[in-house]
Amino acid sequence: MARLPRIVIPNQPLHIMHRGNNHQDIFESEEDMVRIIEDIAYALSKTDCYLHAYVIITNCIVSPVVNGFT
Repeated sequence: MARLPRIVIPNQPLHIMHRGNNHQDIFESEEDMVRIIEDIAYALSKTDCYLHAYVIITNCIVSPVVNGFT
């Protein structure tokens, strides 16, 4: 079953988390972690969102993001 659409309130942070199934690793190497940072930077350059912080460990990535539209 698909998730319901995310409720987005302008200028309010969204807690974005991506985690492996059963806490399995989603990154196999440090190069994978560097690549996700590059991909996030690219995505942010195409949007009006701001990344406040991020945590990347082998089995998840967590970041609070705020959209900039009003």
